[in-house]
Amino acid sequence: MKRFLKSWTLATVLMAALASVVTPRAAAQTGSISGTILDVSGKPWAEVGIRSVSEQGAKQETKTDSAGKFSLPNLRSGTYTVYIVFPPPNDKQAPYEVKLRVQSGEEAKADVNFQEVVAKQGAAAQEQVKKAEEAKSKIEGLKAHFNAGNALIDQEKQAKADLQKAPPDQRDALKKKLTDLSDQAAKEFQEAAKNLGEKDTNAHIVWFRLGEAYDTAGRNDDAAQAYQQAIAAKPDPSYYNNLGNVLARAGKIEEAKAAYTKSAELDPANAAMAWRNFGISLYNANRLADAIEPLQKATELDPKSAQAWYLLGASLLMKMTTKKVGDKEEVQLAPGTVEAYEKAEELDPNGPWGQQAKQGLTDLKALGASGIETKVNVKKKKS
Repeated sequence: MKRFLKSWTLATVLMAALASVVTPRAAAQTGSISGTILDVSGKPWAEVGIRSVSEQGAKQETKTDSAGKFSLPNLRSGTYTVYIVFPPPNDKQAPYEVKLRVQSGEEAKADVNFQEVVAKQGAAAQEQVKKAEEAKSKIEGLKAHFNAGNALIDQEKQAKADLQKAPPDQRDALKKKLTDLSDQAAKEFQEAAKNLGEKDTNAHIVWFRLGEAYDTAGRNDDAAQAYQQAIAAKPDPSYYNNLGNVLARAGKIEEAKAAYTKSAELDPANAAMAWRNFGISLYNANRLADAIEPLQKATELDPKSAQAWYLLGASLLMKMTTKKVGDKEEVQLAPGTVEAYEKAEELDPNGPWGQQAKQGLTDLKALGASGIETKVNVKKKKS
């Protein structure tokens, strides 16, 4: 009896010792889903959304690559619904569904050839997919023409920069190059516009870039029309600003003012820039008297712009008069002329605007302008 008890006690101790040894757990086995998606032409369909949903509601998403292939790894065993989500512009269509079983350690296949699917579903489905394919083709055409147009605008801007620096004997050739590039860019954006869908959210960008193609080449009327189409699609303040630029260059001052005013209203934080751009456009068009009002507004809204102050001073020279004092003609400056030049010099003492303002004051002093003698080359004391 004692021997039996000892044996039983020893067995119990051994079992307890064995139980205390940690037994490694086997890693959970998972499977995967992979496949290839082909479009209605039987070609690989890229950028198609793939979403798997388990019976418990667990989701995993990916997209097909350029070869139409996809993979959803690390899926627990079970039944899954695979949703094939069509890319834009077909994304409003209900996803195509495939149900399949995933086994541990195995790869379940979800290959779908929509050419075969359509053939099986009949005429109505074929028409629906045909429309989807046409929409897909249009969006691809839109992208291709849009990208080509952008590349041509870059070349156009370079040609314009070259023209501005070119010697006289090269200018005619560069002018022709600029016009040709503008024509080519415009054609690409016009072709892109043909692929726009009804109420397409990309419309405003296409029209805006068409406007830039014309604008860069100085084709003001064409640019204005394109910018107006962009605004009709989306009333963006920058579109109004560009419209104002070309209208001002074309001498349509009131229309330009309306465009800049709208830009300022839509984007109050950048209103000073809108009025400064109006003044610059008028100044560059040699309409200095018209430039005074917008430049005054620009300096009121942003008193730290040396460019605006200089241009204001230069524009105010248009109001300079002379007055006969004794036997001499004395130069009479419009109020604010000297102050505008001084402000530009103060804000940009070593820069182009400050230096031009300084030279302007020196020239006015040489002319004998009144009220300027004590202001030129006199440094203000720091407060």
